[in-house]
Amino acid sequence: MITFVIYKLIVCVVVFALSLGVAAYATLWERKFSALLQDRVGPDRAGPKGLLQPLADGGKMFFKEEIIPNVSNRILFILGPCIFMITAVMTSAVIPWCKDVSIAGKVYSMQITDINIGVLYLFGVVSIGVYGIMIGGWASNNKYALLGAIRASSQMISYEIAMGISVIALIITAGGTLSLREIVEQQDAGFANIVWQPLGFIIFFVCALAETNRAPFDLPECEAELVGGYHTEYSSMKLGLFLFAEYINMFISSAVMSAFYFGGYNFPWSHELYDALGLHDGSKWIAIIGFGAFFTKIVIFISVFMWIRWTLPRFRYDQLMNLGWKILLPLSLLNLAITVGVEFLRGNIHL
Repeated sequence: MITFVIYKLIVCVVVFALSLGVAAYATLWERKFSALLQDRVGPDRAGPKGLLQPLADGGKMFFKEEIIPNVSNRILFILGPCIFMITAVMTSAVIPWCKDVSIAGKVYSMQITDINIGVLYLFGVVSIGVYGIMIGGWASNNKYALLGAIRASSQMISYEIAMGISVIALIITAGGTLSLREIVEQQDAGFANIVWQPLGFIIFFVCALAETNRAPFDLPECEAELVGGYHTEYSSMKLGLFLFAEYINMFISSAVMSAFYFGGYNFPWSHELYDALGLHDGSKWIAIIGFGAFFTKIVIFISVFMWIRWTLPRFRYDQLMNLGWKILLPLSLLNLAITVGVEFLRGNIHL
């Protein structure tokens, strides 16, 4: 029992460090990526090739003066960014990062927990994250912050419905399981879910952009209209928590899309490769190679997030709402109907 607890604590620390590390260096990659698109150099002063820039940014946030407005609700003002950051990190608990490893007859999993309602857990935690934005915006006692918080909550409601319906279609394709590991493992035996759910993936991807408040859906923090939106009054590390949690959400969203639709740690001709290398189930090298494949997919998705941000202009608010309610919601219902019909023809659904 003690060994199991220690092992799970180690996995928690590793996953937590991975989330923070990827989020930190995603900020550097975004600045380098935007510089590449705009024919610039990007950060190149802090460390070789600018590799220490995330540490410099973090240090700057820590040492900047912290300001709490006198007219704010102090407790809720502090609680808002904490909730947003904690929920962002909690979503990584159910993601399977690689195949199980067998050591000395014991099976070890690089997953904090594999619960049979993993998808529900994921959506439940994500839906709590908007409370951090709402509390922070309201507690600031600033009209721009409050407007940003209201935009964030209405945006979350508008896009979570379409996202949820697209995931229901995915669950039907996966045989009704809500476990992320089972969804990933089923794609090892056949085609990736993107083959059966191309429309569902597009809907999920657009909704993920909106859920993470990334451009062109960054209306809650629109500088042109709302100064800085829900974090207008924040400074120092409280502002850093809001900004950092956005990159963690982007990392986790990329991991979830890779697991749901692109097989996670599975990849084409993986079994042929493992046979050629003489590797068997439970090998640590299979886990390492699988994690490498999974991480590559995540980096590609993060790069697409950034490419969209530096390419597309921000939507108007009425366009944002129209897209969520008049386009994505009907498309998600259509996708669900098509999925039920296809699975019935395949014999996976019986009347």
